[in-house]
Amino acid sequence: MGELRDFVSDVLNIEGSAVEAVEPDGLEVLAPEPLRTAMGWPELVRLGFGAELPAGAMAVGFEGDWLDRFGALLRDRGRWAERQLVLPGPMPRITDPERLLDHALDLPNAIWRLHGVSTAWARCLLLAFRYTAVSDEKREGLVWLGFNQGTGAVIDDVLARLRPLLAADTEWQVPDPDVRHAAGPAWDAPTLEARVRPLLKHRVRLEMEPFLRTMRRRLDRDRNRIHEYHNDLHLVAQKRLASLAGTSSEKAKGDRKREMLRIAAIEREYSAKLDDLRRNYALRVTIEWAQGLELFVPVQRFEVLVKRRKGERLIRIDWHPTVRLMEPPPSDWGLGLERSRLVCDDHLHITEAAGQSPCPSCGRAWCRACHPTACPRCRQAIA
Repeated sequence: MGELRDFVSDVLNIEGSAVEAVEPDGLEVLAPEPLRTAMGWPELVRLGFGAELPAGAMAVGFEGDWLDRFGALLRDRGRWAERQLVLPGPMPRITDPERLLDHALDLPNAIWRLHGVSTAWARCLLLAFRYTAVSDEKREGLVWLGFNQGTGAVIDDVLARLRPLLAADTEWQVPDPDVRHAAGPAWDAPTLEARVRPLLKHRVRLEMEPFLRTMRRRLDRDRNRIHEYHNDLHLVAQKRLASLAGTSSEKAKGDRKREMLRIAAIEREYSAKLDDLRRNYALRVTIEWAQGLELFVPVQRFEVLVKRRKGERLIRIDWHPTVRLMEPPPSDWGLGLERSRLVCDDHLHITEAAGQSPCPSCGRAWCRACHPTACPRCRQAIA
């Protein structure tokens, strides 16, 4: 609980409290009036964060609404920041740029030529989203997305290595105006939404897949149990009804009517139980933006000439010396996570393989970046 205690201590200090650490694993807080009103605390309060609490301490943990309450104190502070990353030494020299590029760029239906390599600044955007999935149980988590706004690449692999470096480096440098200008403009809102929305849905689905698998197992177990129970009752009632089929006495008629009512009641109860299961296991997922960081990083920028038939196009791919990793090539269609790309004939769009797959209706391959809604030959709409 040390990290949670440090976080709470920082928040309370920001709010003007006098905070002192007490053993074991606690804080003694002298709170100002606004904080006392917001949290419902007395002027002097003790908070405990471990299994063993200090004398008279209030237990604070990840359970309950503690994180929401401290988040309400912060409001929007700390949700957006800018930072310039400085290399500890000179820019590393790349001895064989074509070999490095060959590992990052795979164009099965086109060729490429290295046009040049230069030192540049990249404007990278790191976004954190919090998702909450509620069914018969609850699952919460954070999803991080990363983009290079200069090249358009998705930099999830670069981000995975950058985040530990950012957390370990305590020196925070505000971007220099010249660096900001050299990195180029940020994406506008429509471009940002178009890039973030599909990738965010994909990442949340991946994160939730273990939760969904266990939920489906519980649903199948409960559904089978309910079916077996009501099926047994139904079979017994059907057997009783069948045994009364050959008699025509008044008592037999009454018994048949009673069994038919019993069967109808069993079916209604079975349907009601299934409706209860559907409501209980209905999945509700909410996603909200939590935090963003615009990071200005030094890169080695590769300018690559892509040729397809008689057309050619210049693209840019960055190599990040801080993590010694090449980002994937840009993509005009698709999530942009894979290394392999196809190039279309008409406008030289660079897409994932599925972006130029054959039409399921007429069999003609076409570029989804050129025709994003339907096949140009048969007008079959994209699912």
